[in-house]
Amino acid sequence: MFLLILVVVCYTICSLSDKYAVSTAKFNGDELGFLMAAATAVFMACCLPFLDRTITLSWQSFAAIGLLCLSKILEFKLSAIILDEISAFELKAWLGITLFMSYATDIFLGEKPSIFKFLFIVLTVAGLVFIAKSGRTDSGNINYRRIVVPLVFYLLARYGYGIVVRASENYISSTMALFFALILMAIILLPRAKPLEIFKKNQKGAWVVVLTKIPNVAGLLAENAVIAVSLASASFIQPMILCSLFVIALIRKEPITKLRFIGSVICMVGIIGFQVC
Repeated sequence: MFLLILVVVCYTICSLSDKYAVSTAKFNGDELGFLMAAATAVFMACCLPFLDRTITLSWQSFAAIGLLCLSKILEFKLSAIILDEISAFELKAWLGITLFMSYATDIFLGEKPSIFKFLFIVLTVAGLVFIAKSGRTDSGNINYRRIVVPLVFYLLARYGYGIVVRASENYISSTMALFFALILMAIILLPRAKPLEIFKKNQKGAWVVVLTKIPNVAGLLAENAVIAVSLASASFIQPMILCSLFVIALIRKEPITKLRFIGSVICMVGIIGFQVC
């Protein structure tokens, strides 16, 4: 539970930073993706002497690096397409599907099934649905035909990240796989991102994004540790981030709709219940 809370705190900081990068600093997806990958890889390199650096020269290791890189790129690219049609809240709600997928995988890998855990997953997803409805402005104009394929691959990319980490643990540590995946991602995005122009465009914004990747490193390492124990627990990270943003909104006394309030409370009950079962 401590690792989950650490991940949520770190990723909440990064979520606020990403929102700033897009809405205030006006960075596009390629620019933000490059800054995220390059800065995180640099800060992670400073931690490598203290982390598991296991790596074997095998096709499994190279496959893990390539698939993790693909997962991150798809996450950035597809989310931009999907968010043109639905709200960020609704996208998080769709991620509830991965809760069921991840828990089924945990059972396949040997975890004893629990009806109570399943019910708390259902409760969490119900809360996500309420939150999603609170973020809708005009559901009648949503073109699901346009986003159904990107949405499917987005969910597979999020679910697949954990699968790759678990499947490759005997060949390469999650730290090394992620480190090289981030470097590969930065190289792929380099021509379109044009880093020198990023800093000319908004130097202050670029440094804000870069520096907030320090907690991102801690979040990624803690997330990989959670994945090693339970894919389902790792899938609760996004709902927990929504709940943390809800708490921040309460502290700031921001206007909160009834649906968001109810959905956030239901999510919290589902998350806590799953963890204590």
